[in-house]
Amino acid sequence: MIFADMTDRMVLTLGFFGLAILVNLLAFAVFGLDKRRARRGQWRVPERNLLTLAVLGGSVGAKIGQRVFRHKTSKQPFAVILNAICLMQVVAAVAMMIPTSREWILSGVSFF
Repeated sequence: MIFADMTDRMVLTLGFFGLAILVNLLAFAVFGLDKRRARRGQWRVPERNLLTLAVLGGSVGAKIGQRVFRHKTSKQPFAVILNAICLMQVVAAVAMMIPTSREWILSGVSFF
């Protein structure tokens, strides 16, 4: 039974990381697409969509895309909001690494 629990956790963890990688790759690609469209004067990706990808876990990809493509680096308040999203996700990730805070967070999640 213990082995089965470990396997379930491993599958869940791998699924989580796989999803995170996909969302970050998507965020990176969308930043590149938006920059390309901006240069060509074409229809743009709404800022709300770019920030939504960051909130959904793509903040690393969004930040890398912002730097690589030099896109929306000085646009305010977009840059501030993206930085705040990144900061909140880093704080959440660190909190999840601390056993006592992880238990507290997960107990709140299971409440719903």
